Amino acid sequence: MGKKIATVMTDMFEDVEYTEPVQAFKDAGHEVVTIEKEKGKQVTGKNKETSVMINESIDDVDPKDFDALFIPGGFSPDILRADDRFVTFASHFMDEKKPVFAICHGPQLLITAKKLEGRKATGFKSIQTDMTYAGANVQDEEVVVCCNQLVTSRQPDDIPAFNREALQLLNN
Repeated sequence: MGKKIATVMTDMFEDVEYTEPVQAFKDAGHEVVTIEKEKGKQVTGKNKETSVMINESIDDVDPKDFDALFIPGGFSPDILRADDRFVTFASHFMDEKKPVFAICHGPQLLITAKKLEGRKATGFKSIQTDMTYAGANVQDEEVVVCCNQLVTSRQPDDIPAFNREALQLLNN
């Protein structure tokens, strides 16, 4: 049975870090719900290759209604982490041990949520020091799976490994 995946994003997400995982999730029978500040808003990737219609407003969703959280990279996670509603939303998934998939700059939202302490994780090179300061055990590898819950990757080249591990967790 397919899982319901909350995808938090706004403008300036990394195009392929959204499109490729979402295609893999949908191909495997999972439902992807995009969440931003405004339902119905059109958000655009930083490379201007992808435009996404937002399904739900952060004010109208309950994290309890989702099986997993996906945080695409790019500048989007840095923008979202300035909004406490997204920080609280992400915290729920970490606290409830639900699957969380964060690629590239995605872990920035988890840094602000203070949910990386003691966790093995990776992220884009420029945020790895921030992750270390947040208490993460940073691994410079294409994909890191921690506690059968958190899947992180560094960059677009890592997407195949990221998708493989994320789908494996969703199938458990």
